[in-house]
Amino acid sequence: MRKTLSIFLMMILVVSLVLTGCGGSTTQETGESTGEQSQSSGGNLELAFATGGTSGTYYPLGGAMANVWNNNIEGVNVTIQPAGASVENINRVASGEVDLVLAMNNIADDAFNGTGESFSKPLTNFKAVGVVYPEVMHIITTQDTDVKSVADLKGKAINPGPPGSGTYVTAMKILEAYGIGPKDYTSKPGSFSDAVAGLKDGNIDAAFAVVSFPASAVTEVATTNPVRVISIDGAEFDKVKELIPFASKFTITGGEYNGQDEDATTVTLQAVLYVKEDLPEDLVYNITKVMYENTDSIAEGHARGKQIKLENALNGITTPIHPGAQKYYDEKGLNK
Repeated sequence: MRKTLSIFLMMILVVSLVLTGCGGSTTQETGESTGEQSQSSGGNLELAFATGGTSGTYYPLGGAMANVWNNNIEGVNVTIQPAGASVENINRVASGEVDLVLAMNNIADDAFNGTGESFSKPLTNFKAVGVVYPEVMHIITTQDTDVKSVADLKGKAINPGPPGSGTYVTAMKILEAYGIGPKDYTSKPGSFSDAVAGLKDGNIDAAFAVVSFPASAVTEVATTNPVRVISIDGAEFDKVKELIPFASKFTITGGEYNGQDEDATTVTLQAVLYVKEDLPEDLVYNITKVMYENTDSIAEGHARGKQIKLENALNGITTPIHPGAQKYYDEKGLNK
């Protein structure tokens, strides 16, 4: 009897171990299956896209671009991030912190060559995709100030743009061209939203903003405070161009902003899409192709989409082009 009981207990133990083993196998198989499901349902390639301040052009335009990529490139999900704009963005994409950025072409050139005050050494591990739209320098004051030229900014309170932005760097060059140093004015740097508020309440006399034209921030100021756009022309423009070789002339047409009835000449640069250098060639090819072939869809999200033109894609770009973008341009017969 005792022997029979022992055999019976041993059989129970063996069966228990077998079931436990099967249970472990079942758990493992379930885990593997769950992993495959997760990959198929959430397996999109996540790309981080650094843009600019929420009150500028980069952020809303970047959102419109991201939506078009997400809708037209299978397996890709681009998420936009607000950022401090050009200088910050180039640093972030070069460090691999983000995958795509918008930045001004002069800032990218400074970074690549390690020149200017913003870059102490060359940053070469990023690549250009193509020009997105022209960036227009607005130097804005209100009609109730006595500021009628850049030279009049001496002794005034100025918002030169957000530190670390292309606006700020370009503003410093323009002031330098006019012989105006940091001690010659009161600097109140800040975002475009800060500039709007400062001009409205009289906390600043003038503001610099590199934005698209027409600019919603300027329109907002002009709605309640008629504005004056300060021109950069003639010999002064030549001095600016010596310091900013990429600069070209742009006419801000009179009547676009309340208070500014006459045309004003200013400086324009280029907003360019840049990416991490190690993004796959086929991915960047598709990013390039979709951007230039779906401008109407981008324009539905932001009006600047209308200014994205393939024929301008390589204008003002001096840094290396990503092979994926170059493949697309070769197909289209577009060369520098």
